Amino acid sequence: MQNFRPSINTIPPVVKNLIIINAIMLFVTYVMGMKGIDLYKILGLHYYASPDFKPYQLVTHLFMHGDIWHLVFNMFSLWMFGRVLESVWGPKRFFIYYFVTGLGAAFLHTFVNFLEFQYIASKMSPEDVQMVLSQGTEIFQQGKNFSDVAAGKLNMILNIPTVGASGAVFGILLGFGMLFPNTELMLLFPPIPIKAKYFVLGYGAIELFSGITGSGSNIAHFAHLGGMLFGFIMIKYWNRNTKHFF
Repeated sequence: MQNFRPSINTIPPVVKNLIIINAIMLFVTYVMGMKGIDLYKILGLHYYASPDFKPYQLVTHLFMHGDIWHLVFNMFSLWMFGRVLESVWGPKRFFIYYFVTGLGAAFLHTFVNFLEFQYIASKMSPEDVQMVLSQGTEIFQQGKNFSDVAAGKLNMILNIPTVGASGAVFGILLGFGMLFPNTELMLLFPPIPIKAKYFVLGYGAIELFSGITGSGSNIAHFAHLGGMLFGFIMIKYWNRNTKHFF
């Protein structure tokens, strides 16, 4: 397994179609935005207590991206690591892995939001919490927010949707690190080689630290960790229950 090298020109079907769909969705999002239709509000993942939450958003948010660079980073990572996993596992197993890690990312992100929501709400009066729940969405749609810090944070949890395939991409990164732990990757900054297993561990540690400290608050760090966690669980499950899987 350590010597597996897919052709650089080969893009397996699931990875190829995911890249195409994500690129199309960003284009459609821009076009619809010019027509006054906010697809982020419709297809992005909202907190379950938000009036804008819909169950289908658990899937659709995986195909939405904030901007071109968000898309490029995720799709480059999907191409770089995902094509290797799909070539090893086959399209069906890779497809399942991709969406399970994506949904797992959404689950952990929502759970952490729930804990944060409950903590902030516990510091507020029931009347103020109800005010946020009843008036917050309308205020947010006007481009405004509550002046009170706690109420403002609560309203942001309710009304800022999560978008992107990053959770699934981090699951793919974890999968690559587990299947090819000693494969050397070349970092850009600094330009030094590092084994995949150390790269994954380091990236995971950075995401955990950033999630706990709140660094880069517009980034869903726990969604990334959720993708890695569910990826780890899936691979361990497959190793235990599938003979000769690797």
